[in-house]
Amino acid sequence: MEAFDATIEEQPSGYRFQILGDPLSDQFVLLGKLIEKMRRLLAVAHVREGDFGLQIVDETVRGRIESDGGEHSLGPCVVIDGRRVEWDELGRMLMPFEGWQFKLEVRDPSEEI
Repeated sequence: MEAFDATIEEQPSGYRFQILGDPLSDQFVLLGKLIEKMRRLLAVAHVREGDFGLQIVDETVRGRIESDGGEHSLGPCVVIDGRRVEWDELGRMLMPFEGWQFKLEVRDPSEEI
């Protein structure tokens, strides 16, 4: 089961949530689990507007990898807190942590991170 923000063209954008379940199970129970997951994830902010644009709130950022949308580009962008963040902007957001270590995990969209 999946829920997502949609643009006028009904294309997914912004937030996107998925949950896996038995297709023969009670779909209302599965929907309830999806809503619980959405509430948990929406309750946490990873970025905020600062004096110099978006800033990382704590030391953890969670999001989704997307294409930057360029016709001939293979570059990525990310979606954090439902906001599209270009790759170079993510790099700028990481600069206050210069010298720190990091761990990048790539997970299935249905998993909760």
